[in-house]
Amino acid sequence: MLINNNTQAISTVQQLKRADMDPANAAASTLYSGALQAAQQSVTVPAAQKDLDKANDRIDEAFAKTRVQLQATTAAPAATTDVPAAGSSTSTARADFTDYMNKTPAERIREQLLKEQGLTEEEVQAMPQEKQDAIAKQVAERVKEQQDQQVAAKATDPAQAVKETLAAI
Repeated sequence: MLINNNTQAISTVQQLKRADMDPANAAASTLYSGALQAAQQSVTVPAAQKDLDKANDRIDEAFAKTRVQLQATTAAPAATTDVPAAGSSTSTARADFTDYMNKTPAERIREQLLKEQGLTEEEVQAMPQEKQDAIAKQVAERVKEQQDQQVAAKATDPAQAVKETLAAI
């Protein structure tokens, strides 16, 4: 039996057996990390998620703008006492906005329907009961359509649900 007492030869063999020192493992690791980076870069977020993110960003932006405008209108009357017209127009706009937001969806749809037909609430009150009932029926149909659309959209595509909700407002 042959015994090699050469310590230099033994350490060289041991060094080659280490996984981190093996040239084949180093090359494979480099290739793997390159492939992993390429795979990570090629994976994209689905288009629906991107649309939903964009819609959420637009909603957040709209709320931020509204908040800034409302804060400016509350600070404006105290700062601009010499310009009453600007303060009254902003308070009128604020009152209109508050009135609109306090309405139910049915009231909003009724208002929109009357606007489309070129009618006022007083003109509708002066109409015969049959015509008033017909308008009320149209409003009820639109409310039901809107609710059905919202339920269907929530079940299928969340991004579309956000779009339709914003369109309804």
